[in-house]
This record gives sequence, structure tokens and C-alpha cells, in this order.
Amino acid sequence: MNRVFITGGSGGIGSACVEKFREEGHTVVFTYHHNAAGAAALAQKTGAKGIACDLADPESARKAAGEALTLLGGIDVLVHCAGIAEIKLFTELSDRDWEEMLSTNLTAVFTVTRALAPVMIANHAGKIVSVGSMWGKTGASCEVAYSAAKAGLEGFTKALAKELGPSGITVNCVEPGVIKTPMNASLDKDTLRSLCDQTPLDRLGSPREVAEAVYFLASDKASFITGQILGVDGGFAV
Repeated sequence: MNRVFITGGSGGIGSACVEKFREEGHTVVFTYHHNAAGAAALAQKTGAKGIACDLADPESARKAAGEALTLLGGIDVLVHCAGIAEIKLFTELSDRDWEEMLSTNLTAVFTVTRALAPVMIANHAGKIVSVGSMWGKTGASCEVAYSAAKAGLEGFTKALAKELGPSGITVNCVEPGVIKTPMNASLDKDTLRSLCDQTPLDRLGSPREVAEAVYFLASDKASFITGQILGVDGGFAV
């Protein structure tokens, strides 16, 4: 049984990850920000414990990591699911838009990982999995800040895998395509249809399908896999 910390656990993909790890018998602590009701429902449903946290605030992120470590009694698996997205013309992006996107989607991954990596290094074992996006690989028009943050996760994953590998720690990243989540709920039917048309499997993905990939990379079945970027995008980014 592993001790698992999942950031952004109340989101679409995050909650699917919480449910998957709990179904497999692992102890789970997760963070949430605005969705307190959803976090409470998820905790009641799964038995996982939620921690309120603003990951864009480094101090809040560090505090949540420490609290999770205490609740779990250690750390075996770290899953980064927290993220925000915004569709906006590049010329209309404000400094605050840019900073908020990178703070939540990239800097928080750095902050939380830095807080917990020493424990994994001391144990000479651990699994770190980040949820990126296919837009980090291909880029998305009107999502420059989001694409930049997710592209940063690719470099973070590959570099950290090389650095932590000698300590027995694997570091990988899952890059979802268009997934049926609240984050994409604002897209109109024509846009979703167009995205499906560009996806070889001709459909949207489900949060559960992403969670299955995350779970695989965090399992012993992936013990010789590190520094990899796994697309769960129905072939979109091929």
C-alpha cells in the first residue's frame, strides 16, 4: 500500500486519480482550492483526505506538502493534477494572467516537488507523475500562457528524471488531449466537434482514461520507465 499525495484532487482528472488510487487500496491525501463542496463529497466517497490550498501561493503550497506528509506518515507517490486554463488572445494577456498561469501550472509543481523530494531521496524510492497537456507539445492558439506552462513540465520532467534517477525515483508526465472535464465545459458544441474531428479516435477522452495512465506510471509495472511524456490524447498530437 502506497502513500499518495495528489494536487488538484477535486478537479475532473484529479478526482479520477483519487478514486483510482483509493480503489487500489492506497492511502490518499489531495489538495483542493475553490471546490470545497466537491472535495468534501470526494473525501466522503473515497475515504481520502482533502487539504485546502492555493498552489499559486508558494507558502500555501509548501504548507500543504508538509501537512500531507504528516497525514500520510511519509510519501511514496506524488501526482500533480492541479491546473488552470484560459482562452485569450496573446495581445490581451496581462502580466497577472501570465503569472497566475505559470504559478499554478508550473511553479507549484516545482514548489511541492522540492518540498517532498528529500523524503523520497532519503528513502531511495518514489514516483512522481505530472499531468501536462498535449498543448505543451503542439501549442494552442489563444492559449500561449497555458501552452508555455505545460511545455515547461516536459523539460522539468526530463531533467528531474535524470537528477533523481540515481536515488531510485522515477519522474514522468502524462499529456492528456481533449478530455471531458469541467475545464472544457465552456467550449461550444462546434468547437468540441472540430476537436473530435482532429482526434484520430474521433471522440473526447475521459478523466478515468487519464487516471489509468497516471496509475500505471506510479505503479511497479512502470519501475523501469522514467523521463517519459505519455500522450493520452486519442492520437491528436501524433
